[in-house]
Amino acid sequence: MSLKQAESKGAIVKIGIVGAGITGLTAAYVLADAGHEVSVYEAAAQVGGLASGFRDSSWEWPLERFYHHIFQTDKAIIDLTKTIGFEANLFFRSPITAQWWQGQLYPIDSPLNVLRFPALPFQDRVRFGLVVAYLKYLYNDWHTLEQSSALEWSQRWMGKAAYQAILQPLLEGKFGDQLQEVNMAWLWARFRARSFKLGYFEGGFQGFVAALQQAAEKLGVKVYLNAPVEKVENDSNGWLIHSAGAFQAFERLLITSSPHLLTKLVPQLPPNYLGKLNDLRSMGAVVLVLALKQSLVKDFYWIHGMPKAEIPFLALVEHTNFIEKKHYGGDHLVYCGDYLAPNHEYFSLSQDELLARFMPALSRFNANFQPAWIRNAWLQRETYAQPIVGLKHSERIPPLATPLSGLYWASMSQVYPWDRGTNFAVDLGQKAAREICTSPLK
Repeated sequence: MSLKQAESKGAIVKIGIVGAGITGLTAAYVLADAGHEVSVYEAAAQVGGLASGFRDSSWEWPLERFYHHIFQTDKAIIDLTKTIGFEANLFFRSPITAQWWQGQLYPIDSPLNVLRFPALPFQDRVRFGLVVAYLKYLYNDWHTLEQSSALEWSQRWMGKAAYQAILQPLLEGKFGDQLQEVNMAWLWARFRARSFKLGYFEGGFQGFVAALQQAAEKLGVKVYLNAPVEKVENDSNGWLIHSAGAFQAFERLLITSSPHLLTKLVPQLPPNYLGKLNDLRSMGAVVLVLALKQSLVKDFYWIHGMPKAEIPFLALVEHTNFIEKKHYGGDHLVYCGDYLAPNHEYFSLSQDELLARFMPALSRFNANFQPAWIRNAWLQRETYAQPIVGLKHSERIPPLATPLSGLYWASMSQVYPWDRGTNFAVDLGQKAAREICTSPLK
């Protein structure tokens, strides 16, 4: 049954959405396409959420605040791109990703290069490659995998050498001292969903979300920017959204936010549900974006696997080794990014203080690097960026429909077992829209 067919049984007059990230905009588009009156409230000055961008005065294209690309397997966002008429702006390339090992960079952008990675004896490389291929192409029972930790399962089946050389730096970088809790279903999903070819949009992801906003507005969606929601209330007629000293009433309400913001906006949720929200933990993201006058790591796009004892950030991404620098006024754009606990000191350091921490490490990637190469820098931070997924995590995720009638919640905490990302934000928005339309009021 299509969404429009389901809606013919009983129309919803007004639906409010808090958050104009990709999940919120996708839900708004689908709901409006089904004939409903939809309003979206966004605290920021532009749409996009974690996928939004910024632009220097000399750039033709905006750049994402946090590095982004999509995979060839990302069906939901690729199909939506076609639906809104933005397909011609999507392209795929094969940039070179690399693994750091003993101060050297080794390309791992193909199965053959993975087998050549010298950190492992040949037989361990073959074993690792076979297990990854099995997980990627043949294995589907992720519910069983979430009963084992990624650490334990990968050491048992891929070998301790492969775990220490390849997976441990990834898990430590993503989850810090929480890595032992992460279940194997999360790692399975990363292997399953990824491709060596990576996709990007002309005009960046800000171009995509702007096109999605425009498509939604053509269907009648109202998008309010610079409109932080102060509180929401429910009564016998539905839900009231308070923003900028005024309020609007809606029959149903979708909040696309962190668990913490949901508890703040709707403290009247039942205590047991609030307890589940408070039990959901996540890592934050800190990214320092540098505009350089010269390339830092020629040819390589994405570099990971650096030990924290040697390099003070998780990943180094030279965006302009993927997308031509001509779109950015000739700048060579580099991300130095990390996932950290929300109380980490990086969330309180100034941009200059963090640059002073990161800058000495840049010469490890290029011995010729000089501070004078830096033309400009931008610091981006979000405290809710990467859910921590422990054993049997599926049992801990609240459903989209909250215990309060007409109230729904959709966040990256609910895309599990998949990792957070733009594709699964689209998928989640579509699921939320379907549930809003087809679930009866309580």
